[in-house]
Amino acid sequence: MILVSTNYISGKELEMLGLVKGSTVQTKHIGKDITQGLKSVVGGELKAYTEMMNEARAQATKRMVEEAEALKADAVVNIRYSTSAIVQGAAEVIAYGTAVRFV
Repeated sequence: MILVSTNYISGKELEMLGLVKGSTVQTKHIGKDITQGLKSVVGGELKAYTEMMNEARAQATKRMVEEAEALKADAVVNIRYSTSAIVQGAAEVIAYGTAVRFV
């Protein structure tokens, strides 16, 4: 499966199959949430949250690819990510793009 953020793949003619997406909502357990809150007082990277967001993007991408595979797609083009806070310490990540088949 080819994944690109452009709306084309060089040298390929594409047949559009439709929108595919994947999403997840992630949170860290209360212990990590407290320690990261304390870290925000002194500054610096909140590594537990960085890790959480990386995991969330990977899961959302995996789910998007599964939808594309169900459509027998060869690639997903024009991939975008969106995030939003759901509650304190929890974030939703959505990955979406257009599933295509090579002609």
